[in-house]
Amino acid sequence: MTADLPSVAPPRRSELDPIEIASRDEIAALQTQRLKWTLRHAYDNVGHFRDKCAALAVHPDDLRTPADLARFPFTTKDDLRRTYPFGMFAVPRERLLRLHASSGTTGKPTVVGYTERDLAIWSELVARSIRASGGKRGDLVHVAYGYGLFTGGLGAHYGAERLGCTVIPVSGGMTERQVQIIHDFKPDIIMVTPSYMLAIADEFERQGLDPRAASLKIGIHGAEPWTNALRQEIERRMAMHALDIYGLSEVMGPGVANECIETKDGLHLWEDHFYPEVIDPATGEVLPDGAVGELVFTTLTKEALPLIRYRTRDLTRLLPGTARSMRRMEKVTGRSDDMLIVRGVNLFPSQIEELILKQAALSGHYLLELSRPRQLDELAVIAELRPGATPNSAEAEAGIAAALAHDIKSLIGVSARVEIVPVGKIERSIGKARRVVDLRGKG
Repeated sequence: MTADLPSVAPPRRSELDPIEIASRDEIAALQTQRLKWTLRHAYDNVGHFRDKCAALAVHPDDLRTPADLARFPFTTKDDLRRTYPFGMFAVPRERLLRLHASSGTTGKPTVVGYTERDLAIWSELVARSIRASGGKRGDLVHVAYGYGLFTGGLGAHYGAERLGCTVIPVSGGMTERQVQIIHDFKPDIIMVTPSYMLAIADEFERQGLDPRAASLKIGIHGAEPWTNALRQEIERRMAMHALDIYGLSEVMGPGVANECIETKDGLHLWEDHFYPEVIDPATGEVLPDGAVGELVFTTLTKEALPLIRYRTRDLTRLLPGTARSMRRMEKVTGRSDDMLIVRGVNLFPSQIEELILKQAALSGHYLLELSRPRQLDELAVIAELRPGATPNSAEAEAGIAAALAHDIKSLIGVSARVEIVPVGKIERSIGKARRVVDLRGKG
């Protein structure tokens, strides 16, 4: 634990759900039982899934052990779009208590629904996640995820209430007011995207307030890939613990996995409700634990929208449990569909983020701009100065840009034009950060 971070006690073993510290044999037995149920539930009630099984000549009765799941078809976001809006539901629409949906910015939105039992389980798992982060009954929780069709705000809200916390439902945006509420109400925990956490820290400083003096002890950050370098930046600027929460709307929402305050060494997957696999994104072959690939989930207890082998596009690897018996997933490094190819070099924004944050004068606010003014791709990295960092000359600023360009070329293998801009120049996101602008083929 970093010396200048607040003291946060991890939960006692007696406070954990018994399955969190059960043996691997017990976890596997429960998963097998629940896999059989969810395959039968989907097969009997979702015609689209039944047709895909028929095409592969597989049946729920073919599953004897979790390894047999590899014989069953994948589910993709395209399946949800083809059956839009309600074609993948396994219960009548009248049994649904709530609907959520994606933004639909790249096509039709994906629609998800929840029965009363689904909502109860979701709240329990978010409560488990907050507890794993060091939260406890009575804590004051500031929720700055967006409310509405996005699952983040309401998922965090009901999970915090289920744990017995007091919730401040601020939602996203109104950054000046976010700071006022944190300053006046003195919450213990904030739940917000990591990029927006930086914007809140900036606003503290703009108002002449020291973000390190705020009451916050724990930040629970998700909804976008972020690096350990960004964790260190948030912890340095806010003097609070920054922990990763993982989820996606199609599988449930936030609370599918979470880091534990004891270790901060990857996210423990709540394997009693979600069965994870990692596959080769190109071939679909199941990879062994420890190998990097695309994360795939099968839901084990969802009534409304059971998903079999859902391809998340998130890239990670599975690791043994540490603070809990359940396996961990490494922090997501990016999405297979977020990978950029620049002059034949594959790269992820997170790789450049790590190099930016190695420069003491630069903050975590940045933008990657891709263009093709002639026949070859060009990459521009626009990086913002850290508040309080004022290079004393144009030559010093040019030196920072040159050092970053050198690191990108030598460690990633692509040439980049680096532009250093003043504090506040890069547009702030109130939700998921926009890191890439691709101008290739436009104009």
